[in-house]
Amino acid sequence: MTTNSESRIWDILEKNSVGMLTTHGAQGLRARPLDARPDRNAGVIQFVTDVRGLKDDEIEADARVGFTVIDTNDNAYLSITGRASITDDNITAAKIWKTADDLWWPEGPRDRNVRVLTIEPIKAELWDGPASKLVAAYEFAKVRLTGDKPNLGENRKVTTPL
Repeated sequence: MTTNSESRIWDILEKNSVGMLTTHGAQGLRARPLDARPDRNAGVIQFVTDVRGLKDDEIEADARVGFTVIDTNDNAYLSITGRASITDDNITAAKIWKTADDLWWPEGPRDRNVRVLTIEPIKAELWDGPASKLVAAYEFAKVRLTGDKPNLGENRKVTTPL
């Protein structure tokens, strides 16, 4: 059964696919932007990626990754930790392919450099703030007047399956 928090997390991923993927490399943590292709039914997040990048080697050495997404319209911040794998899978690449991917791989999903990166989420953390900037401004003003803590939203942790 999917909880409201889990559903909210998938909704954010489906609406805001571009985020920052963090891997562990020889020089420490490394983050880079990637365009996610979340699959709610399979419970995974997939990406089309390039074998010529360092992330393949970093994931092979340490599969623990982080993926963060910000939904500026809803004032939501999402952090997902999980285990990643990389496959040379042209069939899956074709299924998750977007037109914009042609800019990076003109030969399409069968390009010899195309790989599919898959994250199996372990834990997700969601900070849901007030969607309205006016509400946030009110809460900050209230703090100045009353000294009370602002009500700036909710922090939720969800353990998979997402």
